[in-house]
Amino acid sequence: MTPVVLALLIAGLLAAPAAAQETRERLDNGFTVLVRENPIAPVVAVSLLVKMGTRWEDPTNAGISNFVHAVMVRGTARRSGSELAEAIAGLGGKLSAKGDVDDSEISATALARFWRELLGFTAELALEPKLSPGEVDGERDWLVGRIQKRRDNAPARAFDEFYAALYGAHPYAIPGLGTPESLAGIDHAALVAWYRRFYQPERMTLAVSGQVSAAAVRAEARRLFGALPRGAPVTEPVRSAPGNSGERRVFEQPAQQTQILVGALAPPLGHPDGAAVKVLSTVLGGGMAGRLFVELRDKRGLAYTAAAYYDPVVDPGAIVLYLGTAPENATRAEEALLREVERVRQDLVGADELDRAKGYLLGRYAMDRRTNERRAWYLAFYEIEGVGADYPERYRRAVEAVTPSDVLRVARQYLGTLTTVVLRPR
Repeated sequence: MTPVVLALLIAGLLAAPAAAQETRERLDNGFTVLVRENPIAPVVAVSLLVKMGTRWEDPTNAGISNFVHAVMVRGTARRSGSELAEAIAGLGGKLSAKGDVDDSEISATALARFWRELLGFTAELALEPKLSPGEVDGERDWLVGRIQKRRDNAPARAFDEFYAALYGAHPYAIPGLGTPESLAGIDHAALVAWYRRFYQPERMTLAVSGQVSAAAVRAEARRLFGALPRGAPVTEPVRSAPGNSGERRVFEQPAQQTQILVGALAPPLGHPDGAAVKVLSTVLGGGMAGRLFVELRDKRGLAYTAAAYYDPVVDPGAIVLYLGTAPENATRAEEALLREVERVRQDLVGADELDRAKGYLLGRYAMDRRTNERRAWYLAFYEIEGVGADYPERYRRAVEAVTPSDVLRVARQYLGTLTTVVLRPR
């Protein structure tokens, strides 16, 4: 496929979702409602995002945002968790809640003809959670079990150790699930206080995507959420600057493979360098044509898994290069990985390789935004992060405008000081 044909295909993919009608309304209490009318599929998706997550936590209450949502889904003032799940299943849908880095989410999907009921259940969970004291210990035990499973899983633990090393005292170093020690110190009163602190209308964004009427959805949202009073302003904590000390840490645990992660701090969401860093990460690890896959896996057989990631967030993000390799190949694989970093910091990327990276990057982005569930999340996410509804189009244009010189510049700027984590078998 030629670059011209590929560009036309990507433009079509990116334009298709944008053809649906999108509207925005901010209620008098600060609650934001976004609706995307999509007449194609008879389904509807809801994403309610709240500015509440790891960014506001510290080591003493790590994981509290996710803990709150684990208890929330156990029931509301009107019905138990099992009754709520049964009611949602009757709509042909599902409902879940979780805490994340910059936000927390209640997400739900159902057949489009039940959109009003789905919105009602979402509001019920958000505004009337029972947060029963009797559910706290059981959910804590369940979360501690999940933490142990992550620690026993070599790749998951390697990523947790990497972010801890990279971010230092910054909250992004905190694992989203928390730690057994932090969860042990979180009681029922702390969960209720945390919920009340953040579930305020001006911190909440509701996005609905599907076969619905925007006017009807906005009217129902006003009925459900419009009477919610504004809360006290949330004092933003003083956050330590991310570390990125450039150190190399080695951990050992029983495993089949050695996990190698190398990376550095990268721009936050909406930064002018964001598109170029995305292209850089795709050149290095964008699928089976990325340099790490081709050079280290295909040509030299030094890795089973080879990838690169850059996921921007509100505060500085991270560009991460990842290898899973046999223990006997670990030293050579790490050396080869560092050589690829040095190569991309010294030499311009070729035109064909750059076009391939752009095509892969924009194609994946377009495909990820084609379901109602993902579109609802993206709508709410871009709103709550403050980058604007036109961010997808700005991002597409920025990626298309990236030049070989841009890739070289951001490689030199952001891949100069590298933090390394190696997790190997004992």
